Amino acid sequence: MSDTAAARVSGNRRAVFLDRDGTLNIEKHYLYKAADWEFVPGAVEAVRKINEKGWLAIVVTNQAGIARRMYGEADVDALHGYVDGLLEAAGAKIDAYYMCPHHPEFGAVRECECRKPAPGMLLRAARDFLVDLTQSFMIGDKGSDAEAARRAGVTPVLVATGYGAAECQGVSHDVWHARDVLEAVERIMR
Repeated sequence: MSDTAAARVSGNRRAVFLDRDGTLNIEKHYLYKAADWEFVPGAVEAVRKINEKGWLAIVVTNQAGIARRMYGEADVDALHGYVDGLLEAAGAKIDAYYMCPHHPEFGAVRECECRKPAPGMLLRAARDFLVDLTQSFMIGDKGSDAEAARRAGVTPVLVATGYGAAECQGVSHDVWHARDVLEAVERIMR
């Protein structure tokens, strides 16, 4: 989708788009089992703060393990259901999950509009939830998260968890930096 197409997606709701692996949970390669899920410290509180402010909390995640046939979409959905239960018990919730099951080297779909750094997941969520992208933020641990945000017209925030510490050097100086997702959300909500 072109940048002009991104500009046409508009609504009146604000969202914090959240990368999953390395941002909300401890980075573990190809995570799809509930037993392996471990929140980044402060992540649950960060989601709760987004909810309390009345913003949408939307996860956008590349899931190349699906294209690699390591697990299926149903496995990821089951994991997200488990995460929802943990969050609900803590008084927090994710409003929606968007995942890209593609990889440029594996599977039938080699090119897509959803795999970050492409903005497709953010744009689809904006249409589905009438999100004002210019008033929204994307928190992630990779340069591809920041680039997807930029292409969608969303303000990017890079956290130092997951791959973030190594990725900080490679992103533009105009990208916000935060220690973790909680610090990022606290800054956004000020």
